[in-house]
Amino acid sequence: MSVNLQNLVRENIKRLTPYSSARKEFTGVAEIFLDANENSFGSPLSENFHRYPDPLQSEIKEKVANWNNIEANEIFVGNGSDEAIDLLFRIFCEPKKDNILICPPTYGMYKVSADINNIEIKKASLTEDFELNPDAIKNVIDENTKLLFICSPNNPTGNSLDKNAILGLAENFEGIIVIDEAYIHFSEKKSFVSEINNYKNIVVLQTFSKAWGLAGLRVGLAFANAEIIELFNKVKPPYNVSEIAQNAVLKAFENKPKVEKMIADIISERENLIENLAKLDFVTKIYPTDANFVLAKTTDANAIYQFLVDEKIIVRNRTNVEMCQGCLRFTIGTPSENKELINSLRKFTTEAQRKQSL
Repeated sequence: MSVNLQNLVRENIKRLTPYSSARKEFTGVAEIFLDANENSFGSPLSENFHRYPDPLQSEIKEKVANWNNIEANEIFVGNGSDEAIDLLFRIFCEPKKDNILICPPTYGMYKVSADINNIEIKKASLTEDFELNPDAIKNVIDENTKLLFICSPNNPTGNSLDKNAILGLAENFEGIIVIDEAYIHFSEKKSFVSEINNYKNIVVLQTFSKAWGLAGLRVGLAFANAEIIELFNKVKPPYNVSEIAQNAVLKAFENKPKVEKMIADIISERENLIENLAKLDFVTKIYPTDANFVLAKTTDANAIYQFLVDEKIIVRNRTNVEMCQGCLRFTIGTPSENKELINSLRKFTTEAQRKQSL
């Protein structure tokens, strides 16, 4: 199906004249900058941050483009991937008219952003095995459905969703399919970034917060055809990623082998944690995962969660999330952290057995 993006974009966005920042108007080399009303005398810090950062993050885009074998104009760099999510609503969804579709259980920020932007939310729940239900999705979509959010590997379940099912939806959906790949680097599955030129309506989200270990910097990525990325750049704030964050990401690219080593270590620890969780009587099911966390179904998630809090170990209680009743989500820690977690869970087993014998 051929998707006409101009038919999806909000009319006010089509008419929008973006803010023209000083650093966007001049991108060459100069010695004296007197154009942006910055403090020319510097700052009180040892490092000078008195100049505005590159509004289009050109150096980062060049490295990411080479890394993914795509063009720089097919990349958006944002203040976390949450900024890209919000911009998708601002660009494509007319408040009180359009709607989006999510597939619970899934990442909660899609709903929050929809609520902030006053956009209706439609749902087509995953199957019992946490797979997409294409028929249910097609039955829910209507003429005002502009965005379909798919998280793969999925949060909070951890599994990767079926590629053919996603591409089948992309071929038949007249809106934008947003594939959130925050955890893709922990998976052996191939990224959908390679499909952005085959499907004009696919937007792929990634982040430096997970595998790269840069959550405190708040830097995320969106990949799409150049026409969509141009819309992102049109609507975003002029200086959305700080100089500190940009420099840190560029420095991280100088040590990609360490990133690859951390990923390998996390995957190894993930398998070790799964093996140990499976030995606990109160763990009734461990769901397949391609992420840096494990979702486990338990006999009493609330009690186990509170016991771990008392042990000064914080996990995520997902028992109130749709289809995740009784589930706890365990982020993969360091070897010593994972050992402490398992020891505490064993203590919970012993304590539970003691109370039963009283």
